[in-house]
Amino acid sequence: MKTVTGRFRIAGIWEGVSLLLLIFIAMPLKYFADISSAVAVMGMIHGVLFPLYLIALVHLAVVKKWKITRWLMGGIAGFLPFGTFLFESYLRKRDWK
Repeated sequence: MKTVTGRFRIAGIWEGVSLLLLIFIAMPLKYFADISSAVAVMGMIHGVLFPLYLIALVHLAVVKKWKITRWLMGGIAGFLPFGTFLFESYLRKRDWK
């Protein structure tokens, strides 16, 4: 967690996990079991982690001097289930350049 890349990886993992838990656990609990508190809790957790992911993305993009297209790819990845994991894999294949 001492490097910009490490911080981005951690933020991406936590954000991705929170989105998956929100979509695949909390929302079905709300709509099929009438347990709305799951969405309230996971929604708040995800609501904190998503901006942290975006801050880590911008920090990495500035340090690595990315083009705007890669910035947008990272931002869009944060909205898609499994997106942050796929984006990190994409970056790893390119040595985080």
